[in-house]
Amino acid sequence: MAVDAALATVPAPGSAFPDLELPDHTGRLRSLTEIAGGDPLVLVTSRGWWCPKEQRFLRGLVALQDELEIAYSRLAVLSIDPPEVSAAFRAGLGARFLFLSDEERVWLDALGLSETTDTVHHPYRPATFTLFPDLRVHRAYNGYWFWGRPTLEELRRDLREITRAIRPDWELA
Repeated sequence: MAVDAALATVPAPGSAFPDLELPDHTGRLRSLTEIAGGDPLVLVTSRGWWCPKEQRFLRGLVALQDELEIAYSRLAVLSIDPPEVSAAFRAGLGARFLFLSDEERVWLDALGLSETTDTVHHPYRPATFTLFPDLRVHRAYNGYWFWGRPTLEELRRDLREITRAIRPDWELA
């Protein structure tokens, strides 16, 4: 898949996030539209399994997964880890959400999310995006510093705002 290098800017609130198609932790190709399935989506870009900050942040997201499942919301993690490594990391965390692999780094630079300070792994810069079902960005969090990552309460707030905007039955008559 050819990627337009002209993108090369981090998707910002109000913009459309590209409909990436990458293998998940099982090796199956998945698009973000398919993953969202008509529901709000939290997309996390991650350095990879080896980073203790990623391990801590993702353990927090595992604590949120039950709520996401019953609240018609989705979560996916994107890293450069190969599918088999992502599968092991996912299992170790007890996660049920999808892990996507950009092992070939097809989208890394096009999204403007290259972690430039890590010259060994050349991973994604940690970021979190809350997306509408049509992949429009609601909010973007720069997680380079750990405190830049969203708290579970901030994610709940974002998902509440998105859900209120997309569900005509939010306010029952």
